[in-house]
Amino acid sequence: MPQDQPSSAEIKSSKSPEPSPNSSFESLGVIPELCTACRLVKYHHPTPIQAAAIPEALAGRDIIGLAETGSGKTAAFALPILQALMVKPSPLFACVLVPTRELAFQITAQFEALGAGIGVKVATITGGVDHMSQAIALSKRPHIVVASPGRLLDHLETTKGFSLRTMKYLVLSLLFVTWPNISGFRRSRPTIGC
Repeated sequence: MPQDQPSSAEIKSSKSPEPSPNSSFESLGVIPELCTACRLVKYHHPTPIQAAAIPEALAGRDIIGLAETGSGKTAAFALPILQALMVKPSPLFACVLVPTRELAFQITAQFEALGAGIGVKVATITGGVDHMSQAIALSKRPHIVVASPGRLLDHLETTKGFSLRTMKYLVLSLLFVTWPNISGFRRSRPTIGC
């Protein structure tokens, strides 16, 4: 990355999740295949968080985005990840850490909907689900892993052949609210960073 460009950006969205009618996903730099996916899921114009975050992420910058529930945060990070995945496909490309099982399944559904046209494979790894079926899903080397921190750590320690060493993107979704309260936080911090 060039030295004169910032390596990260902090983005705060307005409280309104309303789309900006003067912008389009195309104008943000999103490729045509993903613009088509946006239209199929009824995203006609980017929301403020999407309009602010997507160009920064596509430029390779780290993003800290703050926005209300329902503002389109998931698409704001999913679209740049999917676009990068299309350019250089590889397994275990991105990991999204979430505090709850429900959010994990919601984010998985968004990745699958937006990435349907490119055949994206997503594994959801959370507690309350059979460990062995998750280990099998990880052995199939999905492109995206959406996980709760505790169960991810469990698989990093016990699932043979599973590693995030080749991962290109890490998203911490809503973890700033719950991270210190997550069971095993102190023990897991160094391991998750590998």
